[in-house]
Amino acid sequence: MQNEAGEYVDLYIPRKCSTSNRIIHAKDHASIQINLAIVDESTGRVTGETKAYAICGDIRRMGESDDCTTGRVTGETKAYANY
Repeated sequence: MQNEAGEYVDLYIPRKCSTSNRIIHAKDHASIQINLAIVDESTGRVTGETKAYAICGDIRRMGESDDCTTGRVTGETKAYANY
């Protein structure tokens, strides 16, 4: 949560799963966050910016984390709501 000045006032800010859009709880120790580098298309060099993808533990237990990450990076969108 942020106050009126734009400063963070909470100690814990929950993340959302990039695939299922569910909140990743603090006790979900199987969840991961991957930061992928943004590459300039013309030069092929890393720009210094990153894109973060969070995968919850339930998606990882199903063995779908690699498909989900690949789908997000290539532009496909899959929604796993039934797990």
